[in-house]
Amino acid sequence: MTDSKAVVAGKAPMPVEVVAGKAYFWCTCGRSKNQPFCDGAHLREGTDFMPLKWEAPESRTVYFCACKQTAGAPLCDGTHNRL
Repeated sequence: MTDSKAVVAGKAPMPVEVVAGKAYFWCTCGRSKNQPFCDGAHLREGTDFMPLKWEAPESRTVYFCACKQTAGAPLCDGTHNRL
């Protein structure tokens, strides 16, 4: 295992147009080059992090967390404002 704390990938939420019923895999480690989604960086870098699967309940714009510190994963809860 490497770091036990996620890397802060950004300090602002990331708006994404999601499609109802579609699964999205949110990056939990902060190392993905495809933020806010997983690109397998957690495996390449040997972390214990795993992506978080989230299914869109409806088609709309949602705001994914980029700081990786949210209590409402994978969506932004404003935690980035306190970093």
